[in-house]
Amino acid sequence: MVRVESWTPLEIEPEGIGGPEELVQRLEEMGPQELAGLLAEEKALVFRGFDVMAESLPALIALLLPGSSGWERRGAVDTVCRTETGRPGTTIWPVQKMSAAHAWPTRLVMYCDTAPLSGGESMVVDAARWLAALDPALSERLIPGVRYVRYFHDGSGFGERWQSTFRTDRREQVELLLDGTGDEWTWQADGGIQVSRILPATVRHPVTGTEVWFNQIHRWHPAGSGPQQTLSRILPEEKLPWNVTFADGSAIPGHVVSEICGLGFATAVDIPWSRGDLMVLDNISLAHGRRPFTGKRRICVAMSS
Repeated sequence: MVRVESWTPLEIEPEGIGGPEELVQRLEEMGPQELAGLLAEEKALVFRGFDVMAESLPALIALLLPGSSGWERRGAVDTVCRTETGRPGTTIWPVQKMSAAHAWPTRLVMYCDTAPLSGGESMVVDAARWLAALDPALSERLIPGVRYVRYFHDGSGFGERWQSTFRTDRREQVELLLDGTGDEWTWQADGGIQVSRILPATVRHPVTGTEVWFNQIHRWHPAGSGPQQTLSRILPEEKLPWNVTFADGSAIPGHVVSEICGLGFATAVDIPWSRGDLMVLDNISLAHGRRPFTGKRRICVAMSS
């Protein structure tokens, strides 16, 4: 087994005048290249004590996500913040943003507009450590990637109707849309459609070259940590709204998924939030989730390639 050093984010606090003005000044002095190098090395930077407010976000986002459109000053917070009220007592398992899609952001910025009364930490996992902790035989089995499978029903069932998802009621229009994605698709006898795609289970970081765990097996599999756990008790496998298999379509055993979850959970680092905190993290190096919380938790998220 490959040994990977334990990880914690780099925390940065005021040294001079304080406030968001100091943070803007320090980021400007650092410049995009130095910031990129520091982020690749540290994987996440947490800025505490700068009392960042909503009106400061556009300038900070422009510096932390160079090349992105940033946030519009008008309505900035409402555009990217959400007050989390659904199932605050549950854990959201760590995952890299959009790692089950054909393209994904490489960098995320998170801003705490409202801190919870208790809990609500961002649960972050070093993806290199996660991969290194896995059985080498499993890593080898996953070299061809994994197959993500979606089932869209025809109006009766769990999950989404294909008419709503593709915004059309014409099958030929759906086929035309899917033909341009590289996804595989099959119309079902009940009028639904199954769509699948093969994506990597691991990727190499574009800057460091480190191979990291980069998939959503534990979120899509019935034995994982998502809503599939409940649905799998009442639906046949082919009717599950989401599923994941090995690249060749063979099933991933439930005990393997439990092992993946357990090893990721064991290496998780909790990052607490206070109002005004700002964090930029590498979406390839790190998977992130959320601990249960009480009260209201309002976090803004922006991303860039």
